[in-house]
Amino acid sequence: MELSLILLLAALTPADSVPPREKCACCFAEARQFDFWLGEWETYTPNGRLAGTNSITVDQDSCLIRENWKSNGTPYTGTSYNFYNSRTGHWQQLWVDNQGANLQLEGSFNGTAMVLQSEELPNQDKKPQIDRITWAPNADGTVRQLWEVSTDKGKTWQVVFNGLYKRKTQ
Repeated sequence: MELSLILLLAALTPADSVPPREKCACCFAEARQFDFWLGEWETYTPNGRLAGTNSITVDQDSCLIRENWKSNGTPYTGTSYNFYNSRTGHWQQLWVDNQGANLQLEGSFNGTAMVLQSEELPNQDKKPQIDRITWAPNADGTVRQLWEVSTDKGKTWQVVFNGLYKRKTQ
């Protein structure tokens, strides 16, 4: 292409008309609050047993955080889709596993941890249940995930999973 044609095309294309895929629609502070969870992880129970591995990646031009979980010693797997909803000002998660279960959570980063909670829905025993999951980044680079459930409208909570995420070594 001749230089004059290149200069003409550049003059006709305003600098602010960059196609949307070249802009980062989710590169603002609130949408980056869960980035501490990104990476390749091994997750351990409080007694030091390997519970499973987890791969947390960014997709959709940085607008989606995807989790891919694989339990250790069982065929159980699951995937979650996490995103900051600008319309509501909250984070949302949709979890789907290979057993047909799903979980929908919503919440926010409280300055020290990401806390997401479900609405009250019937559990497998048909009792109303609220699920609450907290992810807390630690100074040493690990992340604590605490999953709790309540069957009394949030008055009391029972821990169903307490995992420590440690980055996989290369």
